[in-house]
Amino acid sequence: AGMNGTAIENFVCVIFNVSFMNCTWHVGRTATEDTQYFLYWRPSKKEDTTECQNYIKDNFGRHTGCQFQNVTIENKNASFLVNGSRSGRNIQPYETHILLYQIEKLTPPLNVSVNCTEASHRCSIWWQPPRISRVIRSSCFKYEIAIENK
Repeated sequence: AGMNGTAIENFVCVIFNVSFMNCTWHVGRTATEDTQYFLYWRPSKKEDTTECQNYIKDNFGRHTGCQFQNVTIENKNASFLVNGSRSGRNIQPYETHILLYQIEKLTPPLNVSVNCTEASHRCSIWWQPPRISRVIRSSCFKYEIAIENK
């Protein structure tokens, strides 16, 4: 139910720096300045649903995103619901499910070291895998090295 065109659009979530998650959206096509949105999420079926505690707001004070801390990913299929009201009437709700590991942006590799020897014209480069929120095999990572001759 709810008024046509009031549901949010372009809902996107990204997890970064291992445990931070930002979710953002655009207000509905027919949303007015008094439309307000509320985000509820459930990290997994075994956990409780909670409302966003740290909203991102637009110039009208409407909620257009949420920032989360201490998010754990594992293999969780999270549920998201954005609902709200306009002029005391309900808006169209928006609901989606996201596998959290699919939205994680990895940090760069750690402790990158380079050792070049002029005599052999060779360089050795080594590093540690990036920090990641869940345990996966090192063989799952693929790296690309760009070498510039200065």
